[in-house]
Amino acid sequence: MIAGEPDPPPRQPALPPAPPPSRATATMQANRSRDTGPELRLRRALHAAGRRYRVNLVLRVPGRRVRPDLVFTRRRVAVFVDGCYWHRCPQHGRMPADPTGYWAAKLQRNVDRDRAVDEALRTAGWQVLRIWEHVQVAQAVCEVDAALCVDPDDARRSRA
Repeated sequence: MIAGEPDPPPRQPALPPAPPPSRATATMQANRSRDTGPELRLRRALHAAGRRYRVNLVLRVPGRRVRPDLVFTRRRVAVFVDGCYWHRCPQHGRMPADPTGYWAAKLQRNVDRDRAVDEALRTAGWQVLRIWEHVQVAQAVCEVDAALCVDPDDARRSRA
């Protein structure tokens, strides 16, 4: 370790052996990590409301690199649009029927990583906003505006 560098993040425990390839595995692997439908709908609505943001910007915080879905750099707000399945939404998330335990461990690691990322960003002075994919776009825009401390009745061209 070089003096003055932050400690690397702790290694996560290894996953159980991967299940044999199946149609479910192929479907899960084909899911996109960015530019998902819910993310694109939110981006279009925010842009139409005059909000300007960065997409897929890497934020370097002590011990990790984070890539939020939307970043409002001036206000230091990081927005994540989380899928109900992959991030275990308490309302819609479900555990897969998997005798090997691979997917349950994988999904739990996602949740644990989300918490660690949130903490790292908050410690570095960022406000973190996580929006579930099932949230209506209008409500998500209101949540983002609240995080940005922007009055929705402001002029259309207000800069966030």
